[in-house]
Amino acid sequence: MAVLPVRLFGDPVLREVAEEVTDFDRQLRRLVADLTDTLRDERGSGLAAPQLGIGLRVFVFDVDGVRGHLINPVLDFPDDEEQDGPEGCLSIPGLYYDTRRRMHTVATGVDMHGRPAQVVGTAEVARCLQHETDHLDGVLFLDRLDPATRRIALRDIRRARWAGHEQPRVKLSPHPQRRPFR
Repeated sequence: MAVLPVRLFGDPVLREVAEEVTDFDRQLRRLVADLTDTLRDERGSGLAAPQLGIGLRVFVFDVDGVRGHLINPVLDFPDDEEQDGPEGCLSIPGLYYDTRRRMHTVATGVDMHGRPAQVVGTAEVARCLQHETDHLDGVLFLDRLDPATRRIALRDIRRARWAGHEQPRVKLSPHPQRRPFR
């Protein structure tokens, strides 16, 4: 399969809600393989299709000996216990910030063949399942930071070598808007 480039913070695809998968075909199996190859190459814990520029509800994971993929995931939280710990993202390389997440997560969905699948996660596995599902909803872990830490993170991103010197280019809608884009 292929190792593909990971989209970085500022790419609009990272803020879009991904579409549900309805076709369980060869193309989907190739996407899962490409996600897996790219995740291994990047040495990450999880990778969602939008991070490769593909707006489908698919992610792969490999954390604490638990690996696989999930399509059209839905999360359930069996209790209210939380964890706070460092979190990073392949789309925001090299930067880690304490992020509050649920300690226990049950993710249900289907596999690449359309068969029911479930992943039960605690600690880092739960964190990964939540992080990758957030990507499918256009949410970045930065959105989960407290305001002071978010300001620090955005400052660090502006200073990161990979961010370049220009602001991310965003294609604005030609349709009138009620408020200016900021």
